[in-house]
Amino acid sequence: MTDAAATPLRFASTDGGEELARAELYGLLAQLWIAPPDDALLQQFKVAVTQAPESGGHLEAPWQALVAAMRNSTARDAAAEYDALFGGVGKPEVFLYGSYHLSGFLNEKPLALLRDDLARLGLARDETRGETEDHIAYLFEVMRYLIAGDDVAVCNLEQQRRFFRAHLQPWVAQMCDAVDAHPRSKTWRAVSEMTRQFVAVETQGFDLLET
Repeated sequence: MTDAAATPLRFASTDGGEELARAELYGLLAQLWIAPPDDALLQQFKVAVTQAPESGGHLEAPWQALVAAMRNSTARDAAAEYDALFGGVGKPEVFLYGSYHLSGFLNEKPLALLRDDLARLGLARDETRGETEDHIAYLFEVMRYLIAGDDVAVCNLEQQRRFFRAHLQPWVAQMCDAVDAHPRSKTWRAVSEMTRQFVAVETQGFDLLET
């Protein structure tokens, strides 16, 4: 899987390419869910455009709120919040794994089904990274690859739709609810809302493919 941390912050593409914007937003959200933003990423937010690709669209308000939240945060505060919500010793306050939200337990059948689908796509887990494949960030990285990758046999709308329907749509809203409900959630409440609205937009887009 690719490394989201290597993606520059360019949510609004300069050429107006919708697919490029989708891929970049998946990459950015993956980066924010896998680790707290460092000073370099926060600096990117300070100069990031605040206008969403479509003025007045579903993503405009949550994008502006996300930019504002990142501009009002520091790397130290973001790290403390991230650790309070998703880190710590033992059981985290909020789980970021699809298997947990789909079955109530980690490393259950949903993870096995995901691994089968990843194998069919020719993808495998980076063994140097500690999280399992059903972590929200890894799933977003897969979607970014299915949008922006060069292998048209794998990287196409139908594969995106199937993967999204099976491994993201059923549980992301539940995860966002958990983040929103946590009393320590501040910066990640904005990340959660951006994620929720983006997933809603993607759901609508894939619905149109089936009509």
